Amino acid sequence: MNQTHTARGATTRAESRQANTHWWDSDADHYHEEHGEFLGEVRLRWCPEGLTEEEAGLLGPVAGKRILEIGCGSASSSRWLRTQGAEVVATDLSAGMLRHAVAGNNHSGVRIPLALADAECLPFRDGVFDVIFTAFGAVPFVADSALVMREAARVLRPGGRWVFSVTHPMRWIFPDDPGEAGLVAIHSYFDRRPYVEYTDGVPTYVEHHRTLGDRVREIVAAGLTLVDIVEPEWPEGHTQEWGQWSPLRGKIFPGTAIYVTTKPE
Repeated sequence: MNQTHTARGATTRAESRQANTHWWDSDADHYHEEHGEFLGEVRLRWCPEGLTEEEAGLLGPVAGKRILEIGCGSASSSRWLRTQGAEVVATDLSAGMLRHAVAGNNHSGVRIPLALADAECLPFRDGVFDVIFTAFGAVPFVADSALVMREAARVLRPGGRWVFSVTHPMRWIFPDDPGEAGLVAIHSYFDRRPYVEYTDGVPTYVEHHRTLGDRVREIVAAGLTLVDIVEPEWPEGHTQEWGQWSPLRGKIFPGTAIYVTTKPE
């Protein structure tokens, strides 16, 4: 029988990449069974709080823009942008997730180009996109998220926009629990060791923590300008839990941080 356990410990870039590629390949079906209805086939939701791009407008005007989504999952966000007149390409590291993206293209009739790609090494020329974004894709799962910021800046044209959502950094203080146990702080905010799930001693899932200051410094070091940090509030009447996200916790402290950045002209 396989032995599994979780811990906070260092992992290399290669270990993170291998673990999360395998995880999302193997979990893609279960993930969409659990969250597919909430995400939709043609909809851009930024977070478990339910905030949509239609409501928030964080990407700015998109009609006629060339847009790249990284960590696209089933690519429902990119399909929504296509219906708004954008020219969109969607990428993911997981072939399992892209299989669902192909199915979503076919079922919805809104077809967008898809590519298997690593966010730490994007297969595009410099300055070819007007907008780049990801909703909980790529950024939390790579060991070198500063490199993702540099890659986004590289393929973004001057004046373009890079927007990404991640778990709010203060959530790392608390247990990964949607109930009352998740309201008690037990971890150091400054402990940057990643959360790792192991099977027989081998990392099988890795998620990385950065403080608010860390993230801002990554953005600035990539030559980008931070425009806003959006912390969506839990909306009234929203009762759906998603992992550690719940109405109980959402009414007390934020679960998501959305960073809005631009590349200087």
